[in-house]
Amino acid sequence: MKKITEFLKKNNRYQTILKILAALVFPLLLCVVFCAIKGHTIADVFLPSGEWNDELFYYKQVEGTIGFLYPRGYFGFNESHAEMLSYAAWSPVLVFPWILWGLVFGWNLLSPVICNIVLLCVTCALFVFLTKIKVKDMIALGVMMIAFTPFIRYMLSGMPEIICFCACILFAGLTVNYLSKENTVKLIIFFVLTAVMTLMRPYLFLFFVMPSFLAIKKYKAKGIIASVISGAATIGIYVFIKVKLSAEYFTPLYNTDWVTDFFNKGFATGLHNLFYRIYAMCLNIVYYMKSGIDTGLCAGAIFAAFFVLFLVMIVRFILDINKFKKHRNEENKNKLFVEGHFIFVLFGMFSALVLMYKLTEGSKHFLTFLALGVFLLALYHGKYYIENIVIVLAFVFFFIIKANSPYDYEVPFTNAGIEAKTDEWQKAFADNIKIDEDNVSFDNVVIWNFVDVKDGNSYPIKWQYLYMLPKGAGISCCEPQYVKDNFDTLQSKYIVTLTGSETDLLCREKGRELLHADEELSFYRLR
Repeated sequence: MKKITEFLKKNNRYQTILKILAALVFPLLLCVVFCAIKGHTIADVFLPSGEWNDELFYYKQVEGTIGFLYPRGYFGFNESHAEMLSYAAWSPVLVFPWILWGLVFGWNLLSPVICNIVLLCVTCALFVFLTKIKVKDMIALGVMMIAFTPFIRYMLSGMPEIICFCACILFAGLTVNYLSKENTVKLIIFFVLTAVMTLMRPYLFLFFVMPSFLAIKKYKAKGIIASVISGAATIGIYVFIKVKLSAEYFTPLYNTDWVTDFFNKGFATGLHNLFYRIYAMCLNIVYYMKSGIDTGLCAGAIFAAFFVLFLVMIVRFILDINKFKKHRNEENKNKLFVEGHFIFVLFGMFSALVLMYKLTEGSKHFLTFLALGVFLLALYHGKYYIENIVIVLAFVFFFIIKANSPYDYEVPFTNAGIEAKTDEWQKAFADNIKIDEDNVSFDNVVIWNFVDVKDGNSYPIKWQYLYMLPKGAGISCCEPQYVKDNFDTLQSKYIVTLTGSETDLLCREKGRELLHADEELSFYRLR
């Protein structure tokens, strides 16, 4: 026992182990305490109670992949579908940790939540191990994580944002570790991790600059060759996934009109349209931020918090430049390198948003960079933690005081009424849908009418019951006009729609078989 104690104490191993253990349990503790405050436990999180419909697609695609290697019904929009396999508009690489989790532990409605929590717990522990962060800086990190409530909200969800958070945090930890002691194996891991991050979300290719620079710095010409090959391979795989494995969305996910205008309308018009888009988007962002401050608009709150982080990092970078001029040591040099790269990434993401993304959807992607900023500011700060205090105050204002939108901030907990209804619909779907397990076809697809018209008004349907579809089933999210215009030639075998809606009445008029219905939802066999 004495030898074990001496071993742990040697080189501060005992303290390091305690720090790693603390980091390992902290995200779980956050979730436990949050749920307890709400009068629940983590086990009470119930995805069908939520309003984020992206969760449904992610959950059912993972379920189909675990059961059959890939879903047996197409996922798409207005009956679009991938050329190969059966995934929706987002890369299946994004949820690969969930797939691995499901293969090992099984898959149910709580699985993505548990996996998210475990991923962040392990990532925090690895970050502490890789960076050797000090105890007082860990305390600062913990305070910032508490203030940045999206950590908790996205852990307790069926969204893969936590997977992106973890990938970027791990990247930061590897960067700090590599700069303290260079190693070829670490460099290879860098390239692999960056490739996976890019396949998850294309804008994360911004991080590719780091391993490329380090490889070129260390290996010169060989580093250039390795970087070009890695980058080209990553882009090639992403294009393949996008073209072959992804379904077309309702509208293009990325706006590239400003690029084609240069070729179709001439250089002068293209340049004018480019600057006008930048001007208009920046004005809109300012409006969103003002709304975030005034009313708590979530997208605006995220933009505002992002800009606070951006300004804090720039100030920190300038101060550290002056510090480096006075003390030109390796530690200060590495610190500047990491901070400079992060500022580049923040600017790159903002530019991508302005040029290509829609503001509402794009704001969600900024959360990944805010999460990464929390961890970097825990490592790199001034003597009195002024930067950390500013960030905490900003997070508290935007994500706690102004968090007044149930849609954006409330965790979906179960209730008896919803459970009873999902049990009813699970039986209805199981009794009437027989999945062809050998083929991918529209025979395994249910149309989900995104909204429908009833009494002259548009209403969303109760899509949450679709969590109960049989394993392997596909879902095509359709607009009511598409269904109406193409009713006699719809490829999908089933449809669910709002009871009493125009589509419901059309199904009855056309003599389609009603399989199950209640006051909210009607389920038909189309052919």
